[in-house]
Amino acid sequence: MRWEGEQGSGNVEDYRGSGGGGGGGFRLGGGLSIGAIVIALVGGAIFGINPLTILGLLSGGGPAPVQQQQAHQPPANDKTAQFVSVVLANTEQVWTQVFAQGGARYQPPKLALYDGAIRTGCGSGQAAMGPFYCPADQKVYIDLSFYRTLRERLGAPGEFAQAYVIAHEVGHHVQHLLGISDRVDQQRARGSQAQGNAMSVRLELQADCFAGVWAHHSQESKGWLDPGDIEAALNAAQKIGDDTLQRSAGRAVVPESFTHGSSAQRQRWFNTGWQSGSVKSCDTFSAQSL
Repeated sequence: MRWEGEQGSGNVEDYRGSGGGGGGGFRLGGGLSIGAIVIALVGGAIFGINPLTILGLLSGGGPAPVQQQQAHQPPANDKTAQFVSVVLANTEQVWTQVFAQGGARYQPPKLALYDGAIRTGCGSGQAAMGPFYCPADQKVYIDLSFYRTLRERLGAPGEFAQAYVIAHEVGHHVQHLLGISDRVDQQRARGSQAQGNAMSVRLELQADCFAGVWAHHSQESKGWLDPGDIEAALNAAQKIGDDTLQRSAGRAVVPESFTHGSSAQRQRWFNTGWQSGSVKSCDTFSAQSL
């Protein structure tokens, strides 16, 4: 992915090293095995347990402290932060154009970089949960150590795999702007746990499809992808599928417990967005088969 020299976003907030968040706390980059991380992720998804709590128990430590923080601009020599900024800027360009074509105005999210833990509009954010989007403050949150985990422990290397992660979370922001997330939350509140999980899967797969829509328009306008980049994103989607994570944790695969979708489903819906470039193709809620 040929991104260097491209314009970054002005919507990146860097909370790292600003007097709070993760000092002394548990970090994913420590000495835990991939099995421990997978157990924590699966445990959080299935049982509603904070993955950081599980990881703290497995490592003999406790959760990272959450303190008040002040944002600043990412350092100019921080290549990973600059990469994230460029990707975010491109999502802003693509979604502004897509919304304009539909007669609407796109309001971009902020992207917060942090270490370990952070206060959010949705409560305490923890690095062990991976990147996430908070609709209450319309921010994407990421501890950049996740990329090391993605590359070294989950087996999903490549810059475009990292870009896919950002695009997926921005996809959740798009869902928020379109009112999709609120409708899903209302339906989940009225249904059973299994029904709620099924709705969550459709929401997550749509975010994967929106990431593919971004990739389509991004490549169309920039032509900055290299051979193998799309394959890297599809590989990342495969590595973080619910069935793959459950198998990696030594658990039986239980589709009723899925909250993000199987590896095959995640790959399929990203590819649907990538091939079509159309938001309409991402209607996972009307799809008879995922």
